[in-house]
Amino acid sequence: MSIRPGAGRARLPRRPRLLLPVAIALIAIVAFFFLFAGIFTDYLWYDSVDYTSVFSGVIVTQILLFVVGALLMVGIVGGNTLLAYRMPPILTPERFSGGVSGADRYRMALDPHRKLIFLIGVAVLALFAGSSFAGQWKTWLEFFNAVPFGELDAQFKTDISFFMFTLPFIRMVLNFLFTAVVLSAVMATIVHYLYGGFSLQSPGVRASRQARVHLSVLLGVFVLLKAVAYWFDRYDLVFSERGFVHGASYTDVNAVLPAKTILAIIALICAILFFAGIVRPGGMLPGVSFGLLVLSAILIGGVYPALVQQFQVKPNEQAREQEFIGRNIEATRKAYGVENSEVIPYNAQGNADSANVSADTSISGVRLLDPNLVGQTYQQKQRIRGFYDFPEKLDVDRYPDPRTGAMRDTVVAVRELVGPPAEQDNWINRHLVYTHGYGFVAAPGNEVDAEGLPNFTAKDMPVTGPLVDQTKLTEPRIYFGEHPLSAEYSIVGGGREQELDYPFSETNGVGSGQKNTTYAGKGGVPVGSFFNRMLYAAKYGELNLLLSGDITDKSKILYERDPARRIAKVAPFLSLDNNPYPAVVNGRVVWIVDAYTTSNAYPYSTSKSLEEMTRDTVTDPRLVVQQPRDRINYMRNSVKAVVDAYDGTVSLYAWDDKDPILKTWMNAFPGVIKSKTEMAKELEQHLRYPEALFKVQRDVLSRYHITDPNAFYSGQDFWNVPNDPSAGEVKQPPYYLSVKMPGTAQPSFSLTTTFVPRQGPNLAAFMAVNATPGPDYGKLRILRMPSNTTIPGPGQVQNNFQNKFSGELNLLGLGQAKVRYGNLLTLPFGGGLVYIEPVYVEIAGGTGQEPYPILRRVLVGYGSKVGSGDRLEAALAAVFGENATQQPSTDDKPQQGDKQPETPAKPTLTEAELTKAIDDARKAYEKAKQALASDPPNWTEYGKAQEELNKALEKLGGALQSAAPTATPAPTATPTPTGSPAPTGTPAPTATPAPSPSPTS
Repeated sequence: MSIRPGAGRARLPRRPRLLLPVAIALIAIVAFFFLFAGIFTDYLWYDSVDYTSVFSGVIVTQILLFVVGALLMVGIVGGNTLLAYRMPPILTPERFSGGVSGADRYRMALDPHRKLIFLIGVAVLALFAGSSFAGQWKTWLEFFNAVPFGELDAQFKTDISFFMFTLPFIRMVLNFLFTAVVLSAVMATIVHYLYGGFSLQSPGVRASRQARVHLSVLLGVFVLLKAVAYWFDRYDLVFSERGFVHGASYTDVNAVLPAKTILAIIALICAILFFAGIVRPGGMLPGVSFGLLVLSAILIGGVYPALVQQFQVKPNEQAREQEFIGRNIEATRKAYGVENSEVIPYNAQGNADSANVSADTSISGVRLLDPNLVGQTYQQKQRIRGFYDFPEKLDVDRYPDPRTGAMRDTVVAVRELVGPPAEQDNWINRHLVYTHGYGFVAAPGNEVDAEGLPNFTAKDMPVTGPLVDQTKLTEPRIYFGEHPLSAEYSIVGGGREQELDYPFSETNGVGSGQKNTTYAGKGGVPVGSFFNRMLYAAKYGELNLLLSGDITDKSKILYERDPARRIAKVAPFLSLDNNPYPAVVNGRVVWIVDAYTTSNAYPYSTSKSLEEMTRDTVTDPRLVVQQPRDRINYMRNSVKAVVDAYDGTVSLYAWDDKDPILKTWMNAFPGVIKSKTEMAKELEQHLRYPEALFKVQRDVLSRYHITDPNAFYSGQDFWNVPNDPSAGEVKQPPYYLSVKMPGTAQPSFSLTTTFVPRQGPNLAAFMAVNATPGPDYGKLRILRMPSNTTIPGPGQVQNNFQNKFSGELNLLGLGQAKVRYGNLLTLPFGGGLVYIEPVYVEIAGGTGQEPYPILRRVLVGYGSKVGSGDRLEAALAAVFGENATQQPSTDDKPQQGDKQPETPAKPTLTEAELTKAIDDARKAYEKAKQALASDPPNWTEYGKAQEELNKALEKLGGALQSAAPTATPAPTATPTPTGSPAPTGTPAPTATPAPSPSPTS
C-alpha cells in the first residue's frame, strides 16, 4: 500500500485559510480610508478659505521630493547591493575541501528568502529616504525661488542669499549623498562577505578583485564627497562661534579657512588614490590615502587652528578680533533691523521741585488700566454668563475719544465661548447650540468710574456704548477666537435658529430667555452631503455626524478656529506672534496677528534663542514658532495677518515688501500674500508694532547699542532688561502706551521698555518705538542716561513706593483683600523720567464670586520723590505740586477722589483736643471695619463712618503738620471691602491708617 507524500499532515479548511488575506485587505482598506479622510478634509478646509494653492503647492512639492529621494536612495543602495550579489566569489581552500564557513551558514539561512528580504529592505529604505527628503520642502522651495539680497558678506563678498538659500540646499544634498554612499558600502560589504567576495579566514583577509574594486570605488566616492564638503565648510565659517563674537574670527580667517582649502585638496588627492586602487592590486594605496586624510584632518584642521588661537589670539585678543567684532556688530544690527536706531543723550532731570512740568500735558492720557490684571475685572463685570470667558491678559489698541475725537489707548477684549454648562454638556449643545462667543468689550486705559472699575465704552449683550456707535459695529459674533476650551468643531448654518446667540432678560427684567440665531457667513466646509459627513465622522471619530437629523443640506462645519492656527496652516513658512489682538474694522471684529520671516543663516549675525529673547512675565507658553530650531539670527515683521472673527476669512498683507525672504516665498506661492496697498485704511489704524519683534530688538540692543568694537570688547556699557519689580527674577515686559518723546510735538502710541546697567540698579536708558503706522512707524529711539546718572531704576522705584506707602497699602489689603501692583510705566516727562504705577485691590464681589481687581491708588515717582493719590492728578500734585494738576483731564465721569482735598488748616490743638481727635479716628475706623464685616457689607454705615474718620483725620493731620512742618501726613487710603463694591452713587470709600497713639506734650 502506498502512502501519498504529505498525507499525514493536517490541512486547514479552505475558508479559514482565506480569512487572513481578507482581514489584511480589510485593515488596509480601513487604514487607507482614514488616511484619505484626513487628507481630503484638509483639502476641503483649504478650499473653504481660498488657499488651495498652498495645499497643492506643499503636497506636490513633498510628493516630488519623496519620489526623487526614494528613487535615488533605492537606486544607489539597491544598485550597489545587486552589483555585489552578482560578482563571482573567490575560491577558498574550504570550498575545495567541502568545509563550511560562518559566512556559508548565514548565506544558507538567508538565501531562500533573499528576494523577500531585498524587497522589504528596499521598501523601508525608500520610505525613510523619501520622507526625509520630502521633509526638506522648505529648503528646496527657498533654493528654487531664491531672491538676491543685494548685500555682500564681509568675508567672501558673496550675496547674502547664497548663505540663506543656496548653502542649506547644498548641505541637504551632501548629507543625502553621504548617507547613500555609507549605506551602499555597508550593504556591499555584507553581501560580498555572505557570497564569498572576501574571506576573513586565516592566513588573512582574502578578497576577489571585483569586491576590492567595488569597495574602492565606494570609498573613493565618499572621500570625493568629503572634498566637496571641506570646500563648502569654508563658507560655514561665517557662522562660527569660535571667537569673541559670532562669525568668522581671526583664527577662522587666518587658520581654519586655509586649512579647509588644503583639506579639500588633500581629500581630492586621496579620492584619486582610492580610484587608483582599481587598477593596482593590494591595499597600499587605499591605506596610504586613508592615513593621509586622517592625519591631515588632525594636524591641519585641528592642531594648527588651536595653536593660532592659543599663541596669537589670546595674548592680543582685543587687537586681533577688532575687525571681526566690527563685522559682527554691523551684521547683527542689520539682521535684526536695528541699524537705524537712534541713541539720544538725555540728561534726565532728577529733581521734582525744579522740573518744568506746567507746559507738558502729555501725561494726562497715560494708560492706568493694566491689561495683564484687569482681565479678571472684565470677567466679573462683563462675562454675563458662566459659559463665556475673557482671556487673563487683555490687549491694548487705540480708539477715538467720543468727546474730542483724539485717539486714546483702549483696553479691549472679546467675549468668547467656553462651552455649555456642565449639566447641559452633551454633543448637541457643545457642537450645534453653543457655537460662538458674542461681543466686543472695551474701556479707555486712562480712566475708571467712581468705584475704580473700567469705564466701559463697549459692553453688554447686545453690545452698547459710545465705541459701538463710532465704529458702527454690526457683527459682534465670535465664531473664530483664541479660547482653548471651546469645542474642536461646530456645526452651524443648518437653516434653523438653534444656535445660542446671547442670553437676555425678558420685559421689565422679569424672567430670562435667550436669543437664537443661525450662521450666515461664508466660512466653513459644507457637510450637507453624506460623503462629507462620512469623512468628518471618520476624522473626529463621531458617529453623530452621520446620524444627527439636525444637520441639514445647508449645514457647515467650522474647525481650526484659533486665529494663529489658521494663519499657520495657510502660511506655514511664517513665524507668528503669540499675541493676536481683536479690533473693530468696517463694522466687524477681526483678529490681527503679526507674522515674521526668520532665519538662522545671516552671515556674521549673532544667533540666539527666540524663546529666550522673548520670555518675560507676560509671555504665553503657547508661542507659535514655525522654526525647525529655536535659534535665529535674522527677523523681520514681514506680514500683517487678519482673521475675520465671524467667517474666518484669512488675509495676508506684505508689510515689509522689501524683505528678500518674503519675496522668495511670494515667488513660491504667488497670489497668497496681498500688497499692503490693498489694506483697508480703517484696518491700518489698528496695526501696531509687534511685541515679539520689539522684545528681540531690545535684547539685541542691550549690547549692540555699542558700535565701537573696542568699547564692545570691554563690555562696560552693556545693559540688562530689568526684572519685573512685582514678579521676581523674570524680565519686565514692554508696555503699549502713548508717549511724547523729547523733540516731538505730540504723544504717539508706542511700545516702551527700560534698561539698567549690567552692574547697578540705576536707570541706564529708556527705549520706545513708534507703534502707529505712518512716516515714523518702527523708529527706535533710545534715551541714554549719563553714565553717572542717579535716576533710579524700576526696582529702586518699586522699593521707594513700598517703603513710603507700605502702611497705606497694607490698609488697602484689609481683611481678605489682596493688594496687586499694576504695570510700572516709565515715560519722559518734565525733562526727566516719571514712573507711574496703578495699585489694585483684589476683592470678592459676593458669595461664590471670584475676586477681581479694582483700581484704588496711583503711585508716581520722579527722581527720589514719590507720591500717591486716588487718581493720577492727585499723585502728580503730591510730587510736583499744584502746577502738575493744571493739565486737562480726559475723564467725563467722576472718579474716586474727584473732590480735590482742601488744604488743611494748621490749628494748634490742646492735648485734650488732640486725644479726642485720635479717639474719634479709632472709633470711626472700627465702625468702618464692622460695616465691612457684615454680610452683605452695610454701605450706608460704612459711608457715615468714613465721613467721621475724614473729619477726625483732618484735625489730627493739621495738628501734626503744625507741630512738625517737615512731616507729611499719611495719605488717606481705602480699607478694602471683602464683599460687593459700593453701588454707583455711593460715596467713594476712603481708607484710613490706624490712629497713632497720643503724642507726648
